Amino acid sequence: MTKEESVDQNAEEAHAYTPGLKVKRRIIVEKTRRLPIQGEVLIERGAKADFETIVAKTEIPGDPMIIRADDLMGLPASDVPTFLVKKIGDEVEEDEVIARYSAFWGLMKKELRAPEKGTIESYSDTTGHMILRSAPIPVVVNAYIQGQVDAIIPKEGVVIKTEAAYLQGIFGIGGERHGVLHMVVDSPDETLTEDKITPEQKGMILVGGNLATYEALMRAIEYGVKGIVVGGIKGRDISKLLGYEIGVAITGEESIDLTLVVTEGFGEMTMSHRTFNLLKECEGKQAAINGTTQIRAGVLRPEVIIPYDQRESGSFTDEPELSGGMRPGTPVRIIADPYFGGIGTVTNLPVQLQVVETGSKVRVVDVMLDGGEEVTVPRANVEIIEE
Repeated sequence: MTKEESVDQNAEEAHAYTPGLKVKRRIIVEKTRRLPIQGEVLIERGAKADFETIVAKTEIPGDPMIIRADDLMGLPASDVPTFLVKKIGDEVEEDEVIARYSAFWGLMKKELRAPEKGTIESYSDTTGHMILRSAPIPVVVNAYIQGQVDAIIPKEGVVIKTEAAYLQGIFGIGGERHGVLHMVVDSPDETLTEDKITPEQKGMILVGGNLATYEALMRAIEYGVKGIVVGGIKGRDISKLLGYEIGVAITGEESIDLTLVVTEGFGEMTMSHRTFNLLKECEGKQAAINGTTQIRAGVLRPEVIIPYDQRESGSFTDEPELSGGMRPGTPVRIIADPYFGGIGTVTNLPVQLQVVETGSKVRVVDVMLDGGEEVTVPRANVEIIEE
């Protein structure tokens, strides 16, 4: 075997490991639903849970407030306990009397009243300070997805498991919501404009094509749309929508009545045909959506989950997990210029290092784009589209 033949064989057998976004027609999804502090789990293992089923609850202690009781009463700190009309541990309403002092046959009266509703937590007869703890804040955790309780985390939460169609986006804003999937465009390269948003879409998750305009986003919020899934979005429209420049390190906590999942990137980006067709097949079904995005340690991707038990039994067949990394035939998305957003399949993984524009030597990949053009890009500039 010649050296040239050896290189060709190695190139054909080469594969690379690279991160990718999942686009799965059928997959087992597990979601851990956990309280921020210990509390009470409200559901049993094996029970069915709906999107809004409350699975756990707790109460977060309220903020403490220091009351200078001795100064307000005009008494030595050690004397204040004598005039308390409420005990340590008692709950009080706003403006309710906590202590009452009377002298000179009732000619001089002073009262200490609660500045807000809370619980008297402690009093120091050294400093004269009383601590009033405001009312606890109730916290509940819902199931988020429709499925079965697979495990109980004592005093903390549960693990919900479901069989579902599942896809991830590149970027998103807004938190967890659910609604009926509804297609508002006919093709993945069609723009979602405001005229396509109607009052009848209230509570739905809308699927657009290559772009959602700012006007469409505003109209969606006005009409009570729960979420939008779209190929691209303009960065300036996100800033205009939120009223501030957003960082992409972590999102999902924005004060906005809409969840947005962007599947391809910023700008006008045709949605992947695989993603578009999957969403189209699931139109009319209930779906969960979450725009939370984190690109630092512990990567979180925005996601759309369509539980399998909401669809006709047997509509989909099991699909194997993508393993072994990137190889010829693997569907990929280019995530850097000059072909940013391009979608295609790997045709070759050359073994030799190649010099790029910066002068660096890197490993590259040959990609046949959906439009028929074959390009060569650094392997670090692509991500796998998991099917």
